[in-house]
This record gives sequence, C-alpha cells and structure tokens, in this order.
Amino acid sequence: MTGRRLIAWLICASALILGALAAYAILGRHASKPAFEAVDITGVDWGKGFELTDHLGRRRTLADFKGKAVAVFFGYTHCPDMCPTTLARLGDTVRLLGEDASRVQGLFITLDPKRDTPQVLSQYVPAFHPAFLGLYADAETTARTAKEFKVYYQAQPANQQGSYTVDHSGPILVFDTEGRLRLLMKPDLRPESMARDLRSLLRERAG
Repeated sequence: MTGRRLIAWLICASALILGALAAYAILGRHASKPAFEAVDITGVDWGKGFELTDHLGRRRTLADFKGKAVAVFFGYTHCPDMCPTTLARLGDTVRLLGEDASRVQGLFITLDPKRDTPQVLSQYVPAFHPAFLGLYADAETTARTAKEFKVYYQAQPANQQGSYTVDHSGPILVFDTEGRLRLLMKPDLRPESMARDLRSLLRERAG
C-alpha cells in the first residue's frame, strides 16, 4: 500500500470511528433523558384518591375525572405567595394546551376549610382558570386526604387580628387519564415544561 493510499485509508477509518462515537453519544443522551421533566412517581402506593366536595356543592372522587389528566394542588386561599403563583402557572399551562385543555382538570384542595368556604373557593379558584375546581372537606377529612397524598401542612398561631398562615408543601400531583398517580411537579416548573408532560400523558392513551 502506497503512502497516499495509507493516508486515505486512515482518514476514512478515523471518520468512521468518529461517526460511530458521535452516534453512540447522541443515542446515549436520548436513552438517558427522562420521559418527563417532572418527577416520575409511577407505581407509588399512595395518592389513591379522595372523597371531597367541590365549590359548586357536588361530591367528588377521582373517578369523576376518568379520561382526563388531573393536576392536584393543595393550598389555601389566604396563602400570600406560593399558592397564587402555582395556580397561575397551572392556569397558563392549561391555556398552552390549546384543544387539549378540555382533557385536563385542575383541582385545588384547601388545607384551611375553616376560612375557605364554598363561596370563597368559588371566587378564588376559577380566577386562575374557569375550569378549575376548588375542593374542601371537614378538618378530619382534610387531614386524612393530605396524609394520603404525602402533603405536609401546619397552621401557625393566629396574630392579634385573628389572621394566621398555614405552612405546607407545594407539589402539583398529576394523574393520568386512567386515574393513576404518575407525576410530581415542583411549583417552579415552567408552564411550557408542564404542558409538554401533560401532552405526553394524553398521548399515552391515544397510543
């Protein structure tokens, strides 16, 4: 083999090797990339359901929303920051879904049933999206439901005016169209990311 042919052969071999390494790296990145941007909690043995009343006075269970992806957020209407911010993000998320918006149900479960009456919820919750529902129960059922969903909350002592805050954890918990708990979305996840994850859940059923 002449020197020129040897150099040409080495160049071709190097190109093939580099191409193979590049393909491997690309495939490896795609293989390791999670299917969702939220935390995938598929298969957990908690968050099985609830029995609550919505702000229109209707008894509600998770089964009422079968066929839809359901996003559940626990909070309270006097919350000064996290609750309105999270509900606003969730509302923006649903609007980003366009025609698929009707296949997603947002639910706000109050942790402060003493102050969050049906009237209060009916004014507060739909302000973020008209299809969202506020859910409430008595104190005992509220505590049991929060425990089932691994949600921490603790009311703080009231001030001299009788006002108080409620410390609580703030994930958005998402069920797929078959009523299975699938995703845990952190409240700072961008609406675009949440919308992509919800579309992925909706496509699962279509597939």
